[in-house]
Amino acid sequence: MHVNGKVALVTGGAQGIGRAFVQALLGKGAKVALLDRNSEAGQESKAALDEQFEAQRTVFIQCDVTDQEQLKGAFKKVIEHFGRLDIVVNNAGVNNEKDWESTIQINLLAANMENYGVRLNTICPGFVNTPILQSIDKEENMGQYYSYKDEIKNMMQFYGVMDPSIIAEGLITIIEDDTLNGEVMKITASQGIHFQEYSQTPFTSSKR
Repeated sequence: MHVNGKVALVTGGAQGIGRAFVQALLGKGAKVALLDRNSEAGQESKAALDEQFEAQRTVFIQCDVTDQEQLKGAFKKVIEHFGRLDIVVNNAGVNNEKDWESTIQINLLAANMENYGVRLNTICPGFVNTPILQSIDKEENMGQYYSYKDEIKNMMQFYGVMDPSIIAEGLITIIEDDTLNGEVMKITASQGIHFQEYSQTPFTSSKR
């Protein structure tokens, strides 16, 4: 699928990797709806993007992806605004161990898609320079894991920290290659963009 002329929806699109996704999609000619629960960050991102791209190519919608009614309403607003929806990027994520239920709801459960005949792929990046990564220094975010922040920083130094634009490059690859479906794209500082390889199970059943 060529990105040019398509309409994309990006959850958590106001900051970090989500913001890089929006930037890359716009750079390829798409129209993009930014969804984010942070209204201030969303408005700031929209304003900054308007200086670089045509204002009518983006829309910001404040939305908490854990609220199903808000999420459904946001999808409806995107279709009403742009007339269609071609690409959904389920990117929203937080780091809040003290509110672990909300963290799981946002990071793992929101924007769940049933079988609507769409391609579904996953991107698994290593350490990326985003506000979430920077939050490891905050006890209110890390909770009981705050004592491990130095070990995490050592891991970051060992494995390297990537720029969000590299992850956005992976997203464009996944969208534009129609042969990719059910794939797990891994992006690391050492190996760049690569895919998880699956081997057949060593155990085979035989009917006698």
